[in-house]
Amino acid sequence: MAQETVNVIFQPSGRRGEVPKGCNIIEASRLLGVDIEALCGETKVCGKCIVRIEDGHFEKYNIQSSMDHVSPWQDELESKFINPENREKGFRLGCVAKIEDDILVFVPEESRAGKQVVSKAARDINIDFNPMVKLYTIELKKPDFEDKTGDWERLTNGLAREYGLTDLTVDIFTLRTLPGTLRAENFIVTVSVWNDKEVIRIRPGKVEHVYGIAIDVGTTTCAGYLCDLTTMEVIGTSSMMNPQCKYGEDVMARITFHMTTPGGLKRMSDDIIEGINSLIDKAIALTHPKKKKIRKKKGEDGPDEYKEIIEEGVEYLRINKEDIEDITMGFNTAMHHILLGLDPEPVGLAPFPPVIHHSLDIKTRDLGININPSSYVFVMPNEAGFVGGDNVGVLLAEEPYKNDEIQLLIDIGTNGELILGNRHKLYSSSCATGPAMEGAQLAFGMRAAPGAIERIEIDPDTQDVDYRVIGHDKSRKFSKPEDMKVKGICGSGILDVLAELYRASVITKTGVFNKKFLKENPRFRKNADTKQPEFVLAWKEDSSIGKDIVITQKDVRQIQLAKGALYAGCKLMMKRMGIEKVDTVKIAGAFGTHVDREKALVMGLFPDCEIENIHGVGNAAGDGCRAALLNKKKRDEANWCARNVQYLELTVEPTFEKDFMEALQMPHMVDKFPHLEGVVPDHVLNQGPKGPVKPDLKN
Repeated sequence: MAQETVNVIFQPSGRRGEVPKGCNIIEASRLLGVDIEALCGETKVCGKCIVRIEDGHFEKYNIQSSMDHVSPWQDELESKFINPENREKGFRLGCVAKIEDDILVFVPEESRAGKQVVSKAARDINIDFNPMVKLYTIELKKPDFEDKTGDWERLTNGLAREYGLTDLTVDIFTLRTLPGTLRAENFIVTVSVWNDKEVIRIRPGKVEHVYGIAIDVGTTTCAGYLCDLTTMEVIGTSSMMNPQCKYGEDVMARITFHMTTPGGLKRMSDDIIEGINSLIDKAIALTHPKKKKIRKKKGEDGPDEYKEIIEEGVEYLRINKEDIEDITMGFNTAMHHILLGLDPEPVGLAPFPPVIHHSLDIKTRDLGININPSSYVFVMPNEAGFVGGDNVGVLLAEEPYKNDEIQLLIDIGTNGELILGNRHKLYSSSCATGPAMEGAQLAFGMRAAPGAIERIEIDPDTQDVDYRVIGHDKSRKFSKPEDMKVKGICGSGILDVLAELYRASVITKTGVFNKKFLKENPRFRKNADTKQPEFVLAWKEDSSIGKDIVITQKDVRQIQLAKGALYAGCKLMMKRMGIEKVDTVKIAGAFGTHVDREKALVMGLFPDCEIENIHGVGNAAGDGCRAALLNKKKRDEANWCARNVQYLELTVEPTFEKDFMEALQMPHMVDKFPHLEGVVPDHVLNQGPKGPVKPDLKN
């Protein structure tokens, strides 16, 4: 009798599959290639494998998850590591909880053994110095019987006299600190003023530094850039997975969760606010010494104590939450609405109007963001329903509106966003690309974490595969099988694989496996269960999950759909602008850090362009948020961009379906790619409808 199975989904890794009913969560994670810390070897004594069982119906995955779908709480084993509050939230020990029915499991960052690699480094871009929050140090005359002026009036009179600041207001939280602060250092204070209008902090004595953080909230990943607002230096960068991933990989899944789940909007909003606070904590922690837990004596109780590990020659800034006095934040429109608690349902329904286009200045305490309570968060403006402040951030960073050359900007994330134009005219559009490009929906797709294939090359003569994995510094060609520990393939590998399959004639330009070339190749086969064709990228002995890592015909189709949507968007904007070629292509997002520009052109991710003019620009959305943090005039530019970029709704364009179908082929059904001549073999690039003819290598 066949063993009964249940469905398990792990987030934020996105891995999912069937596992034997009755196995514990750690066992299930190993079967599906998810790394969860289990330092004690499942002896139930380390408490490192804490996970959360999500409760509710997740329509995106067609799964009903509940705490009741795992074995009962084991108080003697679990209460040592999980307090009553977290127990109520669904936290369990992965080595204790046995799976009895379908579940969705969220693995907190501290429980992940193979931490996801999030590439969100800050680039060195030119930003004029003009922060929204500035410091003013002043020495005031003490009150006496001749001058009994109130503390606030005494301060504002001095600021007006010495710095020309007039009509200042004060936040009530700051005003409460004023009397004690003035008298702490003999009436010498440093005042933080927001936009030369409002006093948001007063500190005793002379203070020379003030800090802010720019945050890019992506559908899948989030990044924070902690900056010194007096020197413009990036103090530290922190990143994390968006905790909303458990509700679905894409924005429509999250909008649907809100529409179908009572209280769903608040759950998602609370999750991302909690995540942002942890992101800030991580950035601040970089300015403090690392800490080591002090071992307790046998039988000793009480809270854990930690000792600082001071590195010789290192100067620690020791920044606290209150030292952060300004935040800029960018995200797509759906993430914007969910974080702010605005109803995102209209964004998901034609004609997709947002609740608000314009930027917002909101007190951070009103959102529950734990920094200086008097400070503001600048929320980047939205362009349209599916193009938000993250796209505006790309514009601010790259400034195509200041140049004559025609630039094509592609921000490849869970939602692909496109910008085309120059100083005369700009268009933007949006298309669904991310789930496949980021590993979801593929048989062995995964996030960028140790064990993920990140680079692939396929020999055009033998169709043999060489690859590199995250966490191992040598390619397969120069390694032993057991050293590779492959688990799947991540985004940069996915961008490589379609180009390599096509260039090596493993697939034809239509995306079909080329059976003529592969009939005697052991890497090509039909799956015994699905009867579908697949191609082996890594053999079982190379993997850590005991399976061959393959790319299936369905996987190829999913990647084609994503790349076809991007190309069609580019083509339609070019038609609207009346141009046949672009001068420069810039690829933003995490893909912009890792993209192989030649392979991106080979697969036909965008129209033909000189390879030298294709550039990866990293997390340009985050760079734009940082520009708005360090230069308040960029905030005015942001609002100008949001209202002056013409948004193109691709799906209502009359030729969209035709353009999309043509763009599914590699690199395209009809468009020419002269810059691929010599890059792709001629018999592949110019193949006929029946596929490439294998050249005679003897002549």
